[in-house]
Amino acid sequence: MFIDSVQIKVASGKGGDGMVHMHREKYRPRGGPDGGDGGRGGDVIFEVVPTLNTLSHFHQNEHFFAESGRNGGPSNRSGRSAEDLIVRVPPGTAIYDDDKAELIGDLVSPGQRLVVAKGGRGGRGNQHFATSRNQMPLTAEKGEPGEEFNLRLELKLIADVGLVGLPNAGKSSILAATTNSRPKVADYPFTTLEPNLGVVQLGLDDSFVMADIPGLIEGASLGVGLGFDFLRHIQRTRLLIHVLDGLSENVMEDYRTINAELELFDDLLGKRPQFVVLNKMDLPDVAAEFETLQEQFKSIGVELLPVSAVSQLNLKDLMWKVYRKLGELPAEEKAEEMPVYRAEIDPNSFEIEKTEDGYMVSGARIEKAAAMTYFDQPGSVRRFQRLMAGLGVEKALREAGIQEGDSVIIGDWELEWRD
Repeated sequence: MFIDSVQIKVASGKGGDGMVHMHREKYRPRGGPDGGDGGRGGDVIFEVVPTLNTLSHFHQNEHFFAESGRNGGPSNRSGRSAEDLIVRVPPGTAIYDDDKAELIGDLVSPGQRLVVAKGGRGGRGNQHFATSRNQMPLTAEKGEPGEEFNLRLELKLIADVGLVGLPNAGKSSILAATTNSRPKVADYPFTTLEPNLGVVQLGLDDSFVMADIPGLIEGASLGVGLGFDFLRHIQRTRLLIHVLDGLSENVMEDYRTINAELELFDDLLGKRPQFVVLNKMDLPDVAAEFETLQEQFKSIGVELLPVSAVSQLNLKDLMWKVYRKLGELPAEEKAEEMPVYRAEIDPNSFEIEKTEDGYMVSGARIEKAAAMTYFDQPGSVRRFQRLMAGLGVEKALREAGIQEGDSVIIGDWELEWRD
């Protein structure tokens, strides 16, 4: 089964909690703090595996959650960090943040990796909070929360050459006649419902990859039919073979229709080099009309080449012309590993909203701090209060009119305001 677009959910691991613990040993009544740190949560990493060619394996599993780090222990023992979760994808996979409609990364090279969700750092144990004034701190941190994202994966086939044309023009037959690919071939439109890849082997070291793209129709660039799903596969090709049906009532109109859809979908597709071929030359009626059609195309500066997928007329010559043209085109740039892209947002910024339940405080840093605070430990609570004052949250709540006993909701925590 070929699946070229899927939606999945990923979540990195939470960091392990730091520990509050005092060293206990005979004859050492004040051994000092020795609570260990929590381990780091696992990252979610996408990796390109060249042997994969579909996204069908995501059909069985749509949730990818990395493990959390282990909690810290006594005697300064740190918790074990979690293993990273590796999600394997085929070359040509574009990864989008589905909620924000943002491109996160475009994975094309074998072995290329992309960290999509970073694991939370482990919380610090109370050993880190000892000072000359407070030598027995009851303060520690919980582990940093992981990241969660709803993602959309889109697969764009990576091929040197794409076969394009209206349904039933003979693209699949040409692919079958020139490669070892065996696509479904029949004499009715939309035989091909999913892209097919094949390798054209001209010599020992002379080959290229060719893709049979399902037939396009008028309006495909606007999403009519399966337009978007089909057109995205042409974007990575370097050259196109435009296949025209010799039995069509208006060959020139067919040619213009397809080119218009390509250009409307992507300006670069309209400028991509093309070989324009008239298929089904083995039929007498088509052969009789060829010279007239050739003159019509010559008048607009296009060379029309006669071929037949059935008799294999001129197919080998066509493949050699395509191969030589590929050699003349600029070398394809190697894609570098893309970092995760996120819109720049001040992590210290926050918003306050008064609701029926209380005052809702939202912001990256304040929510993360709340998630990492032990609210049953006085030292941790005082530290959180200092952070609220430092970020300006406390002042903003007072200006918003908060009163004694009102609720303050930060993330998953509901706190009571005390002056």
